[in-house]
Amino acid sequence: MKKGTTGSASIHIDAAPEKVYAVVTDVTRMGEWSPETVKGEWIDGATGPAVGARFKGTNRKGFVRWSTKPRVVTADEGCEFAFVTETGGKEQTKWCYRFEPDAGGANVTESFEMMNDVPGIISFAEKHIMRIKDRKADLEKGMQATLERIKAAVEGSAS
Repeated sequence: MKKGTTGSASIHIDAAPEKVYAVVTDVTRMGEWSPETVKGEWIDGATGPAVGARFKGTNRKGFVRWSTKPRVVTADEGCEFAFVTETGGKEQTKWCYRFEPDAGGANVTESFEMMNDVPGIISFAEKHIMRIKDRKADLEKGMQATLERIKAAVEGSAS
């Protein structure tokens, strides 16, 4: 994908923004929500969301597996959680979750922004090995599925 490519998905969740934020920022549970991420774990001594904290995300699409070590860039409880991935020492993609109070619940938006062009080897793998024709559309579909799973988990545990 080209630098500047963005995408997003949104959903309303019947829970306070702070509650949804707590679920989303528990990266150890991301494998429960995401169709692509299978595991998350805090690294380098981090134990939760804080600016500068890092975690390892292990991902799978079909038979292709890879991992990233994103860095948290925003950790504003109940408002926004964002992190960036890197490739070759360059910030690659910024992922963001925004939480807005609405009608006794929260409107939650997950988004991404390409900060640098995807390296050719990654683009080749996406198109020819993972058979993804439109990575932006594929990511948006995955984000919507992630948000729907988070909604089900949060609302199912509402007290």
